[in-house]
Amino acid sequence: MPAALRPSSARKRAAVLAAAEQVFLRDGYRAATMDEVASISGVSKQTAYAHFGSKEALFVALVTSMTEDAGERTEPEPPDAVGGVEAFLLEHARALLEAVLAPRIVRLRRLVVGEAMHFPGLGEALWTHGPAASMAWVAQHLRDFADRGWLHVPDPDRSAATWNWLVMAAPLEEAMLRGGPDEGADGLEAHCREAVRVFLAAHAA
Repeated sequence: MPAALRPSSARKRAAVLAAAEQVFLRDGYRAATMDEVASISGVSKQTAYAHFGSKEALFVALVTSMTEDAGERTEPEPPDAVGGVEAFLLEHARALLEAVLAPRIVRLRRLVVGEAMHFPGLGEALWTHGPAASMAWVAQHLRDFADRGWLHVPDPDRSAATWNWLVMAAPLEEAMLRGGPDEGADGLEAHCREAVRVFLAAHAA
């Protein structure tokens, strides 16, 4: 959100984003209209355009906002001893899957994939504020773990990418293509634990 907005303007901007989420996820990008967004948000269409400029810019802002919000929910406190690394990774894996498998986030991803060829800014927004931000955060902690001698991590950025997709790839792909994993909570927990086991085995100090 722009830092200089007055409280009243900030509330209107938030209302437009909330309405945009409802309209875009329900109707898709092409069928969504700024008139509908304005009607649901309770602000005028001119106000909505004043904040976002265009329907495409509003969708990019929505992708950014939803992705950032989901990412903020996936960052556990780092451990203070080597024995806490396993618990840290397991907590992060659980939070990551909870975030990316949320139905509203899966619907958003589908929309972005469908429109990315026409509007590259959508894919860039999701990538920058989603996977890229998550992997950068993990890499930062892997560097710290390596510096402390807790893990062997010659290339933290590559290892962070390995971790991200080790956790996310199969469940997210199934959710995107089939609507959700069939294995349920117990299966996802087993998946997270196996991801931790494999990652720690590959990065043992």
